[in-house]
Amino acid sequence: MTTRRDQALALMLDAQAALIRALEECDGEGDGRRRFTAHDWERPGGGGGWARVLEGGAVFERAGVNVSAVHGDRVPDAITDRHDIDPDAGFFATGLSTVLHPRNPWVPAFHANFRYFEVGSDGVGHDVWWFGGGADMTPSYGFEEDARHLHRTLKDCCDTYDPDFYARAKERCDAYFYLPHRQETRGVGGIFFDHLRPDGPDGWDRAFRLVARGLDALAPAYLPIVRRRARTPYGERERRWQLLRRGRYVEFNLLHDRGTRFGLESRGNTEAILMSLPPTASWGFDLTPEPGSEEERLADFLRPRDWLAAGTVGAAR
Repeated sequence: MTTRRDQALALMLDAQAALIRALEECDGEGDGRRRFTAHDWERPGGGGGWARVLEGGAVFERAGVNVSAVHGDRVPDAITDRHDIDPDAGFFATGLSTVLHPRNPWVPAFHANFRYFEVGSDGVGHDVWWFGGGADMTPSYGFEEDARHLHRTLKDCCDTYDPDFYARAKERCDAYFYLPHRQETRGVGGIFFDHLRPDGPDGWDRAFRLVARGLDALAPAYLPIVRRRARTPYGERERRWQLLRRGRYVEFNLLHDRGTRFGLESRGNTEAILMSLPPTASWGFDLTPEPGSEEERLADFLRPRDWLAAGTVGAAR
């Protein structure tokens, strides 16, 4: 018998293969070509994962598309801290996570994660389950048309589930991808949802279809932006700014990201979990961008707004 967890894992693996093909094709349009390498791993407590990583590409300095499927007798603290469930009931979790760090500073970084969680040890007849997911984009230089394209693609995906879902998921994304110690958002947002468990006998199927459509939307949401910006000339100034912005990305992932915490607490593969970090980043003490520069304008660009409204904000260039 095919269980729900079997269906969820098959979805993640199929989406991983499709996304890798699309990313390799995009990277191959540059001056060189790199392939994703496989790094499979096993979890001592049950399960494991299939990490796929590309490094040193013509377009992507680092790109990771990872799938994990872990299970155990005790629910990790990262879940029980936020949900009222029996920690000794056992659990199963599977998901796909992709983090893309481009080489060119004019190309935004991109992150997405879709996941399924189920309480119970045998995968049959359990009522405690939910889906989660989201995607967001982190530019070093802001372009309204790029943010609009991302949000339009994600909204079209959400509208097939519920016309009101995008607005809620966007608001949650803006609130989640926020660095409180910096008082700034990480990027231009996207969508984010957790504990999605629709009511009714078709609730599981409806949530499953939303996640499937979300996974299918990742390449068309991001890769047209990559192709639009990847050959923009840049120099030492733009590279230095990109590395500083990557530093903020690192701060969020290590201090606030729930997926990082869950992966480490569930004893997942450390290298696969920290694949989300950029290969290089930098920090500076109290650095202030030059007044009137495109770097300074990024602070105004990275504010939650309705990106699909006309004339939201001027482009950086």
